Amino acid sequence: MRKVLISSFDMEVGGVERSLISMLNNFDYDDNEVDLMLYSHTGDFIHLLTNKVNLLDEIDKYATFRKGIGQTIKEGNYSLGMVRLFSKFLAKVRGIKNKVAEDGIYQMQLMWKYSLPFLPKVDKEYDVAISYLWPHYFVAEKVKAKRKIAWIHTDYSTIETDISMDLKMWNKFDYIMAVSEECKNAFLKKYPSLRNKVKVMENITSPEFIKKMADEDIEESIKNDNSFKVCSVARLSHAKGIDNAVKALKILHDRGLTNIKWYVVGYGADEDMIKNLIKDNNLEDSFILLGKKINPYPYMKVCDIYVQPSRYEGKAVTVGEAQILGKPIVITNYTTAKSQVKENIDGYICNLSIEGIVDGIEKLYRDKNLREELSNNCKITDYGNNKELEKLYELFN
Repeated sequence: MRKVLISSFDMEVGGVERSLISMLNNFDYDDNEVDLMLYSHTGDFIHLLTNKVNLLDEIDKYATFRKGIGQTIKEGNYSLGMVRLFSKFLAKVRGIKNKVAEDGIYQMQLMWKYSLPFLPKVDKEYDVAISYLWPHYFVAEKVKAKRKIAWIHTDYSTIETDISMDLKMWNKFDYIMAVSEECKNAFLKKYPSLRNKVKVMENITSPEFIKKMADEDIEESIKNDNSFKVCSVARLSHAKGIDNAVKALKILHDRGLTNIKWYVVGYGADEDMIKNLIKDNNLEDSFILLGKKINPYPYMKVCDIYVQPSRYEGKAVTVGEAQILGKPIVITNYTTAKSQVKENIDGYICNLSIEGIVDGIEKLYRDKNLREELSNNCKITDYGNNKELEKLYELFN
């Protein structure tokens, strides 16, 4: 029986967390004894964890990574709190100097690097240790294991990282698992020296589970809404492009397509900014933020089309879920888009711009035959892929 450790941050509502749940639900527990290390035992998805996995006790110092700086200091973790302040300052300075739109990635690198001396090691030794969400310093530095595997969920060509700092971490791993071929290629453009370590394994999806969850009831006002309903499920952040979605809907309405209503399931740091954008464009009745939903699938099921307006993705879990539900899909042409959609077969890829989103939605709005064709192609495709786990098991030996 192999001893396996899997680590991640928490079980908040998100695509990475949904993919982790699917992987754990399909894991081989006959040959593997699995411990799960969550830095914080928080999140609405935590009750969805299978009882076949052993959830390790929360460790106070790691839980600080999901707390504010003030709370961290107030609870007595002074060193970790000061590290966070220092990292935030350095990242802000670098962001201004390099004119980087999003300095949070570099800030997280610094935060982990300078926190390491104050974080405890894990006593137990494992056959395999998997770090499921970047930054991967915990498994790299604090866990003993014969094999170490790290996961890539994002498009590294679009984010600002300190490459030399990252390479020191990546080199502690035997393998690096990308969620798509395009995700792998984007990663290797930045880190070509790691070519021999990188493998590809798609996110595990469970069509039966998604279809069952989609049958749950939702608000009558949405079910009975006769508008042309667009749906997106996304974190409210720069990467997901929901601000561009608001601007796109404004243009669609200006073109006379006022019957289009856009529902967004999700939450995040950009919520206030997006709410202000909605108000500034007089879209309060047409661009609806539904907030955090443990089960987004009924909302996806009742929409006319599903739109992913992201600036970048590794492989959007929600796109695959919308395909399972037979939805016509529009996604922006981010680097890894073609790993998710066969263009004009089970989705439509639009230009990565506000105008591109507008044109993509208008095309499907006006072309009912195309919507039906995309939908039917999704319905006859088997998106189940739990055999992907065999790729992971091959790396265990």
